[in-house]
Amino acid sequence: MSTANVKRVKSSDIELKEKVVSINRVAKVTKGGRTFSFSALIVVGDGNGVVGYGLGKANEVTDAISKGIDDAKKNLVKVPVLKGTVPHDQLGKYGGGRVYLQPASHGTGVIAGGAMRAVLESAGITDVLAKSKGSSNPHNVVKATIDALLKMRDAFTIAQTRGISLKKVFNG
Repeated sequence: MSTANVKRVKSSDIELKEKVVSINRVAKVTKGGRTFSFSALIVVGDGNGVVGYGLGKANEVTDAISKGIDDAKKNLVKVPVLKGTVPHDQLGKYGGGRVYLQPASHGTGVIAGGAMRAVLESAGITDVLAKSKGSSNPHNVVKATIDALLKMRDAFTIAQTRGISLKKVFNG
């Protein structure tokens, strides 16, 4: 995640919905046999432009999920949502994961794969065309999707950055 213009959000003042993206079972072989441990990748969001992800690890699935939720609440960011879709085309990448997000007209729905769908729906995006290229590893896809969302800028932000009126952004 680039920290240039990331808008962090406090989790105490908003109602968040959690989604479990993936649960991974890991075995450690000891002289007493196999010891199983679990890791859970969780995405949380308020459905209104605030989204975050977290990773929890524990010996029980429920503990891993609750740790993941706590971690996700610490990593909340604000992303631009424009009439239920994204403001413009954007590529995002993290590790081997590459994602492409494209705005869609109202009624299209979320056309995206599993891990990407969880992030987009949690952020409150209802209409988007998305493509996952490269790695299908849920960790990398989630992080690449959030990277793409953080790179998005709406017209108001562009006008503020350039110091010009909103009308001049569109008319040139």
